[in-house]
Amino acid sequence: VQLQAFGGGLVQAGGSLRLSCEASGSSLSIIVMGWYRQAPGKQRELVADIVRGDTNYATSVKGRFTISRDPAKNTVFLQMNSLKPEDTAVYYCNARTRSYAYWGQGTLVTVSS
Repeated sequence: VQLQAFGGGLVQAGGSLRLSCEASGSSLSIIVMGWYRQAPGKQRELVADIVRGDTNYATSVKGRFTISRDPAKNTVFLQMNSLKPEDTAVYYCNARTRSYAYWGQGTLVTVSS
């Protein structure tokens, strides 16, 4: 499975960004898709993931971020609204099969105050 992420950038606090991640290769084996992030000096953390229609969010992003998936296009999206400076991080797409976890290359999101 290969993951290609798009959509990072610079935005002012209160603004919005939409990330997308397209899976290719053995994408039919994917069970869970999600987004993680890693801020400078911090550990990578789960932002949100989706299993079929069930979603899971980090407490810090609930009500502001929405994860969705288009199975027909093997793509997962992360709509990020009301962005805060503390959301600044490299965001990584993640896909999990029964036996392995795959990572995208990361896309930088910078939120200015």
